[in-house]
Amino acid sequence: MTLGFLGSGAITEAIVTGLSTPGGPCHPIRLSPRNAAVAAGLAARFENVSVCPTNQAVVDVCDTIVLAVRPQVTPKVLSELHFAPTHTVISLVAGFSAVRIAGLVAPASAISRAIPLPSVAQRRSPIAVYPPKSAAAGLFAPLGQVFGIETEAHLNALSTATSTMAAYFGFMGHIASWVAGKGIPEPQARQYIALLFSGLASTGLEESGQSPADLAVAHSTPGGLNEQLLRHLTEHGVFDTLNDALEAVHRRASGMQPLPATSAKSE
Repeated sequence: MTLGFLGSGAITEAIVTGLSTPGGPCHPIRLSPRNAAVAAGLAARFENVSVCPTNQAVVDVCDTIVLAVRPQVTPKVLSELHFAPTHTVISLVAGFSAVRIAGLVAPASAISRAIPLPSVAQRRSPIAVYPPKSAAAGLFAPLGQVFGIETEAHLNALSTATSTMAAYFGFMGHIASWVAGKGIPEPQARQYIALLFSGLASTGLEESGQSPADLAVAHSTPGGLNEQLLRHLTEHGVFDTLNDALEAVHRRASGMQPLPATSAKSE
């Protein structure tokens, strides 16, 4: 398989890194020139990676194409390209159904969707793929745990869940800054909070038989500090606000809401 990427942003960089570092499958990989710095950097790091002069050149020399461009520019980028019936297309474009992508890359008809996360670079990402037994499942199997999803509606729900990544770091950073404000050196505060949440994530995986509500109770001594903070956040509508935000993102992830305008900056 010769693998081509349309779009050379952060997620392409992470995928190529995971596939190309020692121990990976090291497919021949061809990159589009959309983000020249990232593409050139990857080509310099990995012998199996090279940069094509145009997007069409990527399509011409590759049998499997990964779409990793922004949703806002996807129709324009794909309208300028010519695909063949033999192409396999894996779309990472949020909010674009497989049917919509198929219409943009016809006559290619082998279409799948995937949601890889930046941790594919370390080969420890959860990766949702649709359909379950597709080219996307095979491609991402070495890069973490693949979750085969039966319906696009479920895939869109998981896509919505991934929108919490930046908020997670915002939450962690806010706590660390608050701690630093009490006089603790900020690097020490950040490391402490990062290890705190890392431990909680490990507990969530190890205790997968317990619900998050059960784990919350297990981590809340009656009348203790954890119980106080959780009650305060609940009573002040923090989780209601989170639910509202998820619903708003879900409308975009499901293609039910127009995409916001974007800058002309390439991925």
